[in-house]
Amino acid sequence: MIELYPAIEPYDEGLLDVGDGNAVHWETCGNPDGKPAVMLHGGPGQGCAPGMRRMFDPARYRAVLFDQRGCGRSIPHASDPATDMRHNTTDHLVADMERLREHLGIDRWLVTGGSWGTTLALAYAERHPERVTEIVVSAISTTRRSEIDWLYRGVGRFFPEEWARFRGDHSGDLVAAYARLMEDPDPNIRTEAARAWLVWEDTVLSLEPGATVHNGPIGREELAFARIVTHYYSHDGWLEPGELIRDAGLLREIPGVLIHGRRDLSCPVDTAWELARAWPGAELLIDDGSGHRSSDVKRAWKLEALNRFCSRER
Repeated sequence: MIELYPAIEPYDEGLLDVGDGNAVHWETCGNPDGKPAVMLHGGPGQGCAPGMRRMFDPARYRAVLFDQRGCGRSIPHASDPATDMRHNTTDHLVADMERLREHLGIDRWLVTGGSWGTTLALAYAERHPERVTEIVVSAISTTRRSEIDWLYRGVGRFFPEEWARFRGDHSGDLVAAYARLMEDPDPNIRTEAARAWLVWEDTVLSLEPGATVHNGPIGREELAFARIVTHYYSHDGWLEPGELIRDAGLLREIPGVLIHGRRDLSCPVDTAWELARAWPGAELLIDDGSGHRSSDVKRAWKLEALNRFCSRER
């Protein structure tokens, strides 16, 4: 079992007004004079977890975590049907990161994350490469339409009965159908749509060690996650087709480590391979025994990369 750094509490935190009636919750932990790094959570819409702090050497990193719009401790919360989702897009999240960086007085920072956090990391770095020192990402996803179609349709060939239940009576664009359900005025419809969405996402990962399929209550975090992820994926993440791989050459001056599990059914390894080919100098690490979730090998690789980069010039 790979040992992470000890659990720590933030030394500072707050709510940052990012406009459009939104405020994002942020926290900083570790060494106030350490190397700045920002952690991007997945989802979109999952929010931060305390365990994310444990990836950083608290003596050498000034780690920044924040809950993206609409989830976690940010306000307004997407679980509230009155929350306007028009101002929750990838462009807004990239702008939020810049506003937070400036608010904290950080010139440049390392960017890290996984799954959807990879998409956001790449979008941010390709638009602001001068603000990024290094990139360490895992469970590589670029939110292309082909990747979305695989996750919510193609991979159903491995779980035909479960996918038939997930599809239900819907025809056409299944993600768009669930996005509409998550905007329904009937709370029961929203709750059952969120439940079906969570069960399907867990089913895709159910072959991995320690996996479970959601069978608990649907609370505000689950509602926010389902609403946000369907909102983003029904719009292809507000990204041009293949944009993040197409523009990966913009990252040529930024050292990067891409970590992926070959058994990842959620995000097949070909995306990581394509990204590595398009990003000059990126290091691609593939573990044959890992899937989408974290594993000892993937954690070890990420810790090694973060420890290696913390001594580089800022």
